[in-house]
Amino acid sequence: MNLTRLATWITVFALSAATALAGEKTVLHCFAFTPVETATQAEWDAFYKASDALPGKIPGLKRVWYGKLNRPLPQNALQFPDAEAGKKMRAEKKGTANFTITERKNGACMEFDSLSAYQAYGAHAAHKDWEAAYSKVRVAGTTTYQIVPE
Repeated sequence: MNLTRLATWITVFALSAATALAGEKTVLHCFAFTPVETATQAEWDAFYKASDALPGKIPGLKRVWYGKLNRPLPQNALQFPDAEAGKKMRAEKKGTANFTITERKNGACMEFDSLSAYQAYGAHAAHKDWEAAYSKVRVAGTTTYQIVPE
């Protein structure tokens, strides 16, 4: 086979693979979180192990990715002196509050076969076990989103 023919086959294969992936109908559940600064290596290892085990335990969960974010995501929040002050400020669009920024430095994504598989995973016993490990390495609160097929 000559080089031109080989290059043509490689190009066709690459384009076919890209086209096949573009039509993927899976659901991605992704979240960014703020790590607990005092989490131990053992707690992180337990989180990694629990995350790696999820695809074998939860039906329809294909893959899990986790790691540090390339660039932290700022999470902005207003803290009001009390509930009444918060209500008043929202209504009148003026008042006094403290402004804080929390950085989400880590993240994870889970790929599901379908929307129904994603919707069912939260009630699964393995998810509850995973949450126990996850809660030890993250500050409460996450920035969460899902990417669903159109």
